[in-house]
Amino acid sequence: MIMPKGLRALAASFAPIALASAALVTATGTAAQSTPTPPPGCTGPASQTWLNVVAEGLKNGEGLLAVTLYADDSSKFLVKRGSLYVGRVNAQAGTTRACIFVPKPGVYALALYHDENGNRSFDRTGVGFPAEGFGFSNNPATLAGLPTFKSVRLNVPKAGLTTRIQMKYP
Repeated sequence: MIMPKGLRALAASFAPIALASAALVTATGTAAQSTPTPPPGCTGPASQTWLNVVAEGLKNGEGLLAVTLYADDSSKFLVKRGSLYVGRVNAQAGTTRACIFVPKPGVYALALYHDENGNRSFDRTGVGFPAEGFGFSNNPATLAGLPTFKSVRLNVPKAGLTTRIQMKYP
């Protein structure tokens, strides 16, 4: 087919737009179909949903950072055997990153502690105050005691989200 010169120029000017649109559709389609993969070292029973945890303010790199996962049930929060899982990673001074699998998208709570001596226990003073650094999802105030369950509830609607938790030390 023979095109008039003006029409050829017009068609040529639209070609880059058509190519860019096709590339965008392809990239969008590919991204939507790909399944994200958890980072290496993600702890807990494997599932299709995980949460990246960034603990900030660790005073040193000794011991472990324990990441405790709780279900959306206030009666089990911070009670013995109430957690779904405790993941542990080597502590790093300043910022420590961890990844923890969650059973499925939903609402959870996190409690962290810096297990400096590596005994896998949250140590307390003789009068019951924390002896090691700690933190909670949503970074609630803890001056008057433990946070409420409502203040630490964390929505995890999909895999791969990141939460930042500021560690506090006695």
